[in-house]
Amino acid sequence: MESIIAGLLKQFEDGKMTRRQLIQSLALAASAAAAPDAIAAAQRAASQSQPPIPQAFEPTGWKTVWLDHISYAVSDYRRSTAFYRDLMGWETRNDTGTQCTLKIGNIGGIIIRNRREPGSRGQSTGGQPAANGQPAANGQPAAGGQGTANGQGAQSNRPPVTGVINHISWGIQPWDTDKVKSELEKRGLKPRPDMVGDRFKSFHVTDPDGWDLQISNQTKDSGDLPSGG
Repeated sequence: MESIIAGLLKQFEDGKMTRRQLIQSLALAASAAAAPDAIAAAQRAASQSQPPIPQAFEPTGWKTVWLDHISYAVSDYRRSTAFYRDLMGWETRNDTGTQCTLKIGNIGGIIIRNRREPGSRGQSTGGQPAANGQPAANGQPAAGGQGTANGQGAQSNRPPVTGVINHISWGIQPWDTDKVKSELEKRGLKPRPDMVGDRFKSFHVTDPDGWDLQISNQTKDSGDLPSGG
């Protein structure tokens, strides 16, 4: 910002800019510099203007300290394992022939398994049929579908499923916005940018089952930054 102001003053002193042009240029520069902070301030104000969220029940006092694992139910576990292994650098720990367990850096693990076909006993939520008997789009469970996220036995009296996790955002290193975009495109993916201000950078891509995968520049040291969708 200082170099921009110095440049404008130099042009004014050299007679290449009128006083009015100088004032207009300084105002534009100041507005551009304040934009990211203004966006962040607006987001904070919007969140603070909402009424407090009431307690669901008495707080337990627990603090989550570790991601044990995530379970993905997919159409082809080998294809999805290769996708995440080669794109995200996840390390394969074991392969049973129907599922793989992978290590996600130093933050936890994931099980990528073949989803059970509709109608099979104890099918996983990833393979729930929609109301017309067809699997729901992107492997998401249809409302009212039975089964469990971990592929264990279904509960006939469970309430309808009305919420889904529509994407997960993973922070990677090293991060260079242009290079990350180029690498994703090189692999036939179509990255959709999702940026907030100057500090939060990310792209969304689609995995082999149509899942929305978000890749960002965030790490455990990033602090409390506004994130994208």
